[in-house]
Amino acid sequence: MTQKLKGKTALVTGGTTGIGLATARLFNAEGARVIVTGKNAATLDTARAALRGIAEVVQSDSADDADIEELFAHVAREYGALDVLFLNAGIVRRGTIADMGEAEFDEVFGVNVRGPWLAIKAAIPLLRRGGAVVLNGSINGHLGMSGTSAYAASKAALRSLARTAASELAQQGVRVNVVSPGPTDSGILEKTLSPADAAAVHTALEARIPLGRLASTEEIARAVLFLADDDSSFMTGEEIVVDGGMTRV
Repeated sequence: MTQKLKGKTALVTGGTTGIGLATARLFNAEGARVIVTGKNAATLDTARAALRGIAEVVQSDSADDADIEELFAHVAREYGALDVLFLNAGIVRRGTIADMGEAEFDEVFGVNVRGPWLAIKAAIPLLRRGGAVVLNGSINGHLGMSGTSAYAASKAALRSLARTAASELAQQGVRVNVVSPGPTDSGILEKTLSPADAAAVHTALEARIPLGRLASTEEIARAVLFLADDDSSFMTGEEIVVDGGMTRV
């Protein structure tokens, strides 16, 4: 590894599984001190074993005001400052506009939009000049895919939030960008669908991707690393789409 993040401190929300876990491992391999958060007790225990010696694993609900406040207070106490913030935590709730309940819609926006907004707000005093914030978006924010109204709208809102945050944090010397994955073998579908239904969705998505497969979590992590380190030092307010050509070809 090239140690692109040597001596830096990085926080990854939702870092106990999927893209967040892969990114935490890559950040550590590139020299960073890494903190990851998670909410689910089972995945927290698994992540603590998998990330022993790689990252500190902190139980924190990415949509809870008090947890967010305590998380960044912990970072301030234990690490002093922050160089990289990867706001990865997010949820998917599927359902048509006609069928989805208001509580589900509010849950999606609470985790996917309000949570990152609160996290950026709490992180501002800790972010060093030259630091980077990366938000995990989605190509769904650009599409009109049936059954994804809440999720797609939340990711479009997150893209807008990144532009505003980039403008507001520029004078502080902090960059804010978005990575928007296409379909990724991250396990997120398996959290809400049966194994058979998840496999069927994977197959349908693969047929729409010019490269003919889903992304690996490691491939998305490498794009996050690019936005987090100095290789992208003149980029802010930008979005990198990593979707195998699904929305571009």
